[in-house]
Amino acid sequence: MLRSTESIARPLETTLSSNDLPMLLVVLIWGANFSVIKVALADIPPLAFVALRFAIAGTVLGFILWRREGTLLPPRRSWLRLILLGVIGNTLYQVLFVLSLAYTTAANSSLLIAATPALVALFGAAFGIERLTRAIAGGVVLAIAGVALVVVARGVELSSATFLGDMLALVAALCWAFYTLGVRTLSGGMSPLAITTLTTIIGLPGLLLVGGTELVQVAWGEIGLVSWSGIAYSSLLAIVLAYLLWNTSVRNVGSNRTAIFGCAIPLVATLVAWPVLGEQPVLLQGIGALLIVGGVLLTRRS
Repeated sequence: MLRSTESIARPLETTLSSNDLPMLLVVLIWGANFSVIKVALADIPPLAFVALRFAIAGTVLGFILWRREGTLLPPRRSWLRLILLGVIGNTLYQVLFVLSLAYTTAANSSLLIAATPALVALFGAAFGIERLTRAIAGGVVLAIAGVALVVVARGVELSSATFLGDMLALVAALCWAFYTLGVRTLSGGMSPLAITTLTTIIGLPGLLLVGGTELVQVAWGEIGLVSWSGIAYSSLLAIVLAYLLWNTSVRNVGSNRTAIFGCAIPLVATLVAWPVLGEQPVLLQGIGALLIVGGVLLTRRS
């Protein structure tokens, strides 16, 4: 009787559980964020936009953390690691990502950023943070193949003209992989809310320094309601909520099982860009979507 029960339960492990539902929300938020940012950047320079959204997010997160936990100070032994995560996962990642879009195509940048799950799995195994199982490896390969189809269908340009931007996007992906693995290894009983808040606040000074000149030059009175809505969406949902859900998932189910959802972001970005930006998807992207979903489900066997 026990054997039959286990045989029934095992296939069910490939289905999405309540732990994965928040990550699906993250995928939807970050996927739509590409179109939101593209619309908002019509009124606001990119570095000023990044600095402003993190300033808003850091303020909101700091207030929530203070009300929930009564302090903004982490355990003393966690300071150095938090500083590294804040600078690498927020300051460097955001600047590199924005600059990569200036020197390469959006398709190239999306493909390289979407390689993050593979980097997380490989580095996590290399440093002994998480074991790379056959199911995780197979799921990552399948999902990355799906991402490649989605992005290739939109058009990928490989040339010397895009080389600098491609390298910036690749380094950005390495930064986010480092951040994800770093969150996984944080000790001291810190809550996901504290980790999200402190790394956001720590990353903010660098972003203000880089985007300060553009912030001063913005004609704030001429910014329309649509762009202000984009700032609110990109700050409160794409950072405050999505970062908190991401870090919670990393702490609860691991970096590999969390990072794999990043493969679905280009798919959602493509679907949202269809009605918002008029970028119509093609059949090849649908096939890629099936591979992405299959890869995510395969990791559930881990």
